[in-house]
Formats: sequence, structure tokens, C-alpha cells
Amino acid sequence: MRLYLINPSNSLVSIVNVKESRWNRYRVWKPLSLMVLAGLTPPEWEISIVDENLGAPDYAAMPPPDLVGITAFTSQANRAYEVAAHFRRLGVPVVMGGIHATMCLDEVMEHADSVVTREAESIWPQVLEDARQGCMKRVYDGGLAEMNDVPLARHDLLDSGYAFGAIQTTRGCPLNCSFCSVTAFNGARYRQRPIPDVVREFQSIREKRVLVVDDNLIGTRPEHIARAKDLFRAMAKANLRKEWVSQATINFADDEELLVLAAKAGCRGVFIGFESPTPEGIREIGKKFNLLKGRDFRVSVRRIQRHNILVVGSLIIGLDIDEPGIGKRIAEVARQYGLDNLNVLFLTPLPGTRLWNQMKSEDRIALDMFPQDWKYYTLTLPVARYKNLSLDGVIEEMISCERDFYSMPRILNRVLGNLWHRRQPLISLVGNLSYRKNLRLNSKAYADFKRYWDNRHNCVKQTRRAEVEEPIEFHP
Repeated sequence: MRLYLINPSNSLVSIVNVKESRWNRYRVWKPLSLMVLAGLTPPEWEISIVDENLGAPDYAAMPPPDLVGITAFTSQANRAYEVAAHFRRLGVPVVMGGIHATMCLDEVMEHADSVVTREAESIWPQVLEDARQGCMKRVYDGGLAEMNDVPLARHDLLDSGYAFGAIQTTRGCPLNCSFCSVTAFNGARYRQRPIPDVVREFQSIREKRVLVVDDNLIGTRPEHIARAKDLFRAMAKANLRKEWVSQATINFADDEELLVLAAKAGCRGVFIGFESPTPEGIREIGKKFNLLKGRDFRVSVRRIQRHNILVVGSLIIGLDIDEPGIGKRIAEVARQYGLDNLNVLFLTPLPGTRLWNQMKSEDRIALDMFPQDWKYYTLTLPVARYKNLSLDGVIEEMISCERDFYSMPRILNRVLGNLWHRRQPLISLVGNLSYRKNLRLNSKAYADFKRYWDNRHNCVKQTRRAEVEEPIEFHP
């Protein structure tokens, strides 16, 4: 039996298209969920994992499979449907899963033979057995997996086209920010994999650098922090010889022992969601945790960096509190915090989030021709109507922010600072140049997007005008 597990691409996302820029191989991540499913697949199945971010293959030239599994974020849905349609025309059953399949079940069922909702570990063996018997169900609900049941991912099934390996140690996030679908998909309960399993899987990863994909590596409660310390101690004791980056909340900086252990375990960078430069903005998106204890973000960033750990900050443009000038303000605040890299996103309503429900009820979802418009839901394009910023205005704010923070003088200043402090200067340089390289691609993407937006809304206006002007026929 032959199984293809496919991670579809999105041509609009320049930062994960390796062919667009060699720098992007440092910003593209392995499809870990497919590698985990492969780890659950019995040996009688011949498995191939296809990551289209490294280039879409000629599926017609590949040996025909007995089953195709496709995962997709919302922005990948359109391409996922194209790939599914190709194999279904050949009579090959297709099962789809992931966040979009869970949040938009009815839509996805129109494009797949079977759909897996939520986490797949508990039901994947049953899906495979049903496929072998030719009696697949239309929907399988995996619920939330027991972390003891998560197998070691099959890191051997992907080639060496990646700069980073990938691993997951926890699932779930108790913060439940309004724009984020993690809590809706993985739950608010913070679940941890057994530490020995994590260490063994780290040892199986061939790449020297690894992305820990946890949405919140260390959690928020004292028992979460204690477990993170135990994990770091075990990793250091195993002498993994790996350097890794992960996501965490600003409380990563609160515990000196935690930082010491993380550095000893190989931590070289942390991605932190600051979300907004103002307390009002942070409250708007429901991340009040960032405001606890009256933290000084600049001091927190410096505390992390003293342990030779780079800090990448994420902020959002398009909040209701945001007004013209927000782009410059974000860039200025990012410099004040001393961030090594800045990742700025447009506020994007994703299905299943509180933000989606709010904006939908307020008729503020501007691109709503689905599934066609899903490809624009990349977080890097403004798909909503923003309270104080027009389409042109919100794009100009983003361009202003990126050009300011990633100007060559500012990049050189950051890299030289990291060189002086012996804090990952090469990684800092690569990260900054990667972002800067995409500025030109982003400008073209914005221009193309605005043309699509204008055409869409002109068509809507013409349709509405025709409906109003159409004569009414009376039939006695």
C-alpha cells in the first residue's frame, strides 16, 4: 500500500517559497504534523511526504498511491483542493485534516473523501485500516490526543533541503488571544510530551538547528515552568549538540534559572508575541498576561539576550486602536525593546477565532468569496476592514514599518551589536537579510493584492447596480 502525505504550498507567501530566495530556507519549516502521522503508520504502507514549499512535484509522473493525506492551514486550502481534485479524478481516496478542515468542515467535505478534525493521533490507525478495507468514513474526530500517544516523528522521510529540523514538546495554550486559533484547535489545557520521548526524538533529527514548534514552550503556571526546567536539564545532560529556537510568552524572561537552563540546552532564539506597542492594543486582543507584574519589555528582552539568546518580536497592524502612524510606532518600539528581528502581521480574522466571529458579525471581512479568497489569508495581506485605516493606509503602515526597521544602517547596527556581545551574529545577519530580501517581493504582492481587491469590489458594485436598475416584470 502506497501513501502520499502532502503539505500544499501557497504561491502568495513569499517567505516560505524557497525558490524565490535562498534566504527563505532559513524561514521554511518542515511539515511536522505529517511526519508524526508517518510515525503512526504501519510498516506495510510505503510512505512519501511531499512538501510543496520545496517545489511541487509532477504528481502525474509519480507512482499512483492507494491513499493521499493532505494537511492545510487556511491559506493553503485552495491549493489543497487542487491537489485533492487531481487524485480524486484518478480514483484515489483523499483524506484531509488540519486547522482549516476542523474549522470549515462542511466546505472541506466537498473536496475530500474523508476529513479528520482536531488532532489525528487517536484515529489515524483506524483511517488507514478503513482505507485498506475500502470503507472510509466521511468524518473522523480525533479529539485532543494524549501526549503519551504521540510517536516519534519520521524525520528520515524528508530530504536535506531545510536549514532547520522540527519537533514539538507541548500542545495547547491557555492564553486564548482573540486572533489565534490555537486554543480552539488544540485546547486551552497545556499538555506536555514525556521528556524521554522528546530527548529521543531530538537525537533522531539530523539538522544541527531545530525549530521547537510549541505555541508556548514554557507555559504560564509554576508547574509548567518546572516541567520546562526538567526538560532543559534532560536535554543538556543528553549533550544533544543542537541549537534550537522556539515560541514563548514574555514570562520566559522572568526566571533566571530557566534562562540558564534553556541556554545550556541549546536555546539560541525565542519568538515572542508582543502584539501591540500599547497596553490598550494588548487588552483589545485579549493578551492581558503580557501586562501582568508591570513588566518592562526592554528589560525583559535584555535579560534574555544576556544568555546569548536572540529575541524575535511579533506585532500586529490593524487593531481597532491603531491609527495612522502605527507602522513607525511599531518600528520605534521594536528598536526600544532591542529586538533582534521584527515580524509584523496584518490583523487577520481566521475561522474558528473570536476575531472571526466579531468581524463577521460587524460585516468587516472584506474578502469573503470562499473558498477562492482563502489564499489571501496568509497574515501578510489585509483581508479585513480596519476601523481607522483604509486598504491603502494599512498597507502603507506596513511598508513604513518594514522599511524603517530593516534599513541597512539599522541592520548593521543590530548585527554589530550582536557581534560585540558575541550573541549569534551570523544568525542575526541571516535573519535580518532574509526579511529585507522580501521587502521588494512584498511590495509587488501588495500591488497585486490591491488590483484584486479593486476588481472584486468593482464587480460587486456593478452587480448591485444591475440588480437595482433591472426592470421588474409583472405577469398578470
